[in-house]
Amino acid sequence: SLPAKLINGGIAGLIGVTCVFPIDLAKTRLQNQQNGQRMYTSMSDCLIKTIRSEGYFGMYRGAAVNLTLVTPEKAIKLAANDFFRYHLSKDGKKLTLLREMLAGCGAGTCQVIVTTPMEMLKIQLQDAGRIAAQKKLMAAQAQLSSSSAAGAAEPVVEARTTATQITRELLRSKGIAGLYKGLGATLLRDVPFSIVYFPLFANLNKLGQKDPNVKAPFYVSFLSGCVAGSTAAVAVNPCDVIKTRLQSLQRGVNEDTYSGILDCTKKIWQKEGPMAFLKGAYCRALVIAPLFGIAQVVYFIGIAEFLLDVLPKHRA
Repeated sequence: SLPAKLINGGIAGLIGVTCVFPIDLAKTRLQNQQNGQRMYTSMSDCLIKTIRSEGYFGMYRGAAVNLTLVTPEKAIKLAANDFFRYHLSKDGKKLTLLREMLAGCGAGTCQVIVTTPMEMLKIQLQDAGRIAAQKKLMAAQAQLSSSSAAGAAEPVVEARTTATQITRELLRSKGIAGLYKGLGATLLRDVPFSIVYFPLFANLNKLGQKDPNVKAPFYVSFLSGCVAGSTAAVAVNPCDVIKTRLQSLQRGVNEDTYSGILDCTKKIWQKEGPMAFLKGAYCRALVIAPLFGIAQVVYFIGIAEFLLDVLPKHRA
């Protein structure tokens, strides 16, 4: 049932985000830093420096936005895929690969309604620490190089902002369109991701089914979700880099700004080289693999069915 799909998708999203959010923060910061202004050399270096400068909970900056919106986002994605698969297989025949890809395309298109503003707000909060750390470093270097300084330079204090403040400012200055900045890039990432992920997962999961009418074991669903998720994540990582850059409202010192997808692609290629499009790819794979593995296991276990069916009977 649709309520069961929504509950399962929401629970899966909450569990997954809680587990992998620090890696997602590292991915955002690695993707946003440009040549000449590199604060971090790797995912582990980013996380260690984040803990040192911002504390343990600094790794969860922006998590509240994700935890709030990941439930409808994952629910829409998983439920939409099931909806399109059902209607594309009404003739009773097995879905062809093309129809599986069409179902994934529909799911990816539907989810951007929630994904775009969620990613927009999350990226501002995740990247704020990197920009503040860069400003502190530049101020320290300027102080050391200035031999005529009369006294200690004023320390750079990071102005903590919240998702609510960012939302209000965007709505006041740009209207609802402000929250949907980077919509085209989000579609460019999420639609191909779903086209790759859902057919790949369905076919990998079938390999573990001894009987077509019996579910595959939960570990097969988990591994299928992990493999399909990480494969799709790496495949669309160039689009994710572009989306992250376009949705960042604040820039570090001497960092480029972009007017659109083509401008962003051109500047990254010319100034940072083609390998820049793979920035954060392994982080994204590490985020997406368990996220979708957990999602498929929650679907397999059927937590929603238990909540909707067993608990009411028990109370009665």
